[in-house]
Amino acid sequence: MRVYTDRVRALISTLTACLILCATAIGQSPQALPPAWPYAVPPLPPGVIPPQAEAPKTPAVSDPNAPPANGQAPVLRQADGSKFQFTQAQISFSYGPADWFPEDHPAMPTAVSHGKPGVARACGLCHLPNGRGRPENAPVQALPYEYIVQQLHDFQQGLRHSAEPRKANTLEMENIAKALTEDEIKETARYFSSIKVPQYVRVVETETVPTMRIQGEIYFPAGGDAVEPIGVRIIETPEDVAQTQIRNPRSGFIAYAPLGSIKRGEALATTGSNGKTTPCGVCHGPDLKGLGTIPNLAGRSPSYLGRQMYDFKLGSRRGAMSALMKPVVANLSDDDIVDLIAYISSRQP
Repeated sequence: MRVYTDRVRALISTLTACLILCATAIGQSPQALPPAWPYAVPPLPPGVIPPQAEAPKTPAVSDPNAPPANGQAPVLRQADGSKFQFTQAQISFSYGPADWFPEDHPAMPTAVSHGKPGVARACGLCHLPNGRGRPENAPVQALPYEYIVQQLHDFQQGLRHSAEPRKANTLEMENIAKALTEDEIKETARYFSSIKVPQYVRVVETETVPTMRIQGEIYFPAGGDAVEPIGVRIIETPEDVAQTQIRNPRSGFIAYAPLGSIKRGEALATTGSNGKTTPCGVCHGPDLKGLGTIPNLAGRSPSYLGRQMYDFKLGSRRGAMSALMKPVVANLSDDDIVDLIAYISSRQP
């Protein structure tokens, strides 16, 4: 009897391991993603599945005003157009990051300005105080109130993941969402939904792009005159590297895209290309500025838009509205997705 029981346990253990491996392979398959895009992470050889990133550890509460350990005077930095000066420690402080332009947005809720020290980072750290975000995360400003609430609920329930296992900040969002009360979710959603989207992405069609280096899931020019073919990619990179590094929300981005991609994307977005997909305007409005609870897309980060299309296509986004998007992206090739987001990002918000 004991031998039989041990065999059953071994069989159950083996089946469980197989299920975990299969689920991992499905959720982590990098083969469906174009190399090095739309995730600014180092490319991997074909067939290599990257390890799942660990959830970021919530940082301990520190003093951003403490003098540097080397005893030298702290270096003050200044964003173009701002009257304030901050040290790098103050700029990147998890529980009260620098706000260069408080006049650009309403008074921030506590969850946005300070988070929950020792528990959850401030929303304004990654998404910036005005919600515009950067290529490695979401631009949340002007999204419909109901949509933001739903996405935070999806993160709470583990329904929204990234198709790229190395993208740890998706796990960070899950942690932050779970730390928020329902009132805090609603307050945060009201705040970000009230801020208009500025034109901060400039789409440039080209055959080649400057050789890039990757830092913090952002493409930065490597320097020098070296270039490389654009391929089937959009490369979103800062207009001003120094201003991006100090989180200046008024400093924009260049999105390099293949030649002809905007025109091809417009045809796809407006006609659906003979049934290949659904015209975007059916749900997102004729000018792609949203309809009701459906989010506005025009002028948003192409890196973010590309990630979401792949996350819908590969099933790593499973929230309430995901079922509507999955058939829309199911038949899109890599070229189609690049063309679509080049067009969408080039539109006026």
